[in-house]
Amino acid sequence: MAKKIQTSEVEALVAVMVHGMQEKKAFKIVSLDLRKTSSAFADFFVICHGGSARQVDAIADSVEDEVRKALREKPAHREGNDESEWVLLDYINVVVHIFSEEKRSFYQLEELWGDGIITKHESA
Repeated sequence: MAKKIQTSEVEALVAVMVHGMQEKKAFKIVSLDLRKTSSAFADFFVICHGGSARQVDAIADSVEDEVRKALREKPAHREGNDESEWVLLDYINVVVHIFSEEKRSFYQLEELWGDGIITKHESA
């Protein structure tokens, strides 16, 4: 079960999540550092999208697998498996959002949380 963790551990968690996304060729991977955002309920969001429902599921599974292997953590909650248009993995300190391209464009989380520090990561 996920727990509240230190800053260096949170950053390591984000790095492992990004790697899991890269393993499945996720598109436009970004992390949002929300630690200085007063209304944020997590320290980071890690966001990407897949080209199909199958890829969205594969990315989510890869993130879970990589985090479990590297850090022995499991998400506190996983949501959105039915339609695979938006899968959310909640690790308490870090929330992963894996979208279909259409849903990512619609919800625009990067703009909604634009006061966070955005880091772009190498993508497919």
